[in-house]
Amino acid sequence: MDALFTKNGRPLRVSGYRIFNRDGLEVARVRSDRAYGPNGRYVGTIVSDRLVYRSTHSASIGPSFSPSRRAGMARASCAASAMWGEEPAIP
Repeated sequence: MDALFTKNGRPLRVSGYRIFNRDGLEVARVRSDRAYGPNGRYVGTIVSDRLVYRSTHSASIGPSFSPSRRAGMARASCAASAMWGEEPAIP
C-alpha cells in the first residue's frame, strides 16, 4: 500500500511503516494497525485505505521518533468516508 487517505479524504503517502503528508513531512509510524506521531501519541487506526481517529484506541502510546522528509506529492483528495471515528489531527 503506497496510498492512504484520512477519514475526510486527505491523501497520505505510505513508505514501509512510515506515513507522510502531502508536503512530504513524516507524520506517523505504523505499529500493527495503529499510527503514532513523532511524540509517541496515537494518531489513528488504519481501516482499509483510511486513517481514522478512534477515541477508544487513544490511550495507547508508541515509541517517539524524529520525523524525516521526502518529496511532496500531487495527489487529489477523495470523497469522505462515513465510517466510525473522527478525522485525525495531523498537519
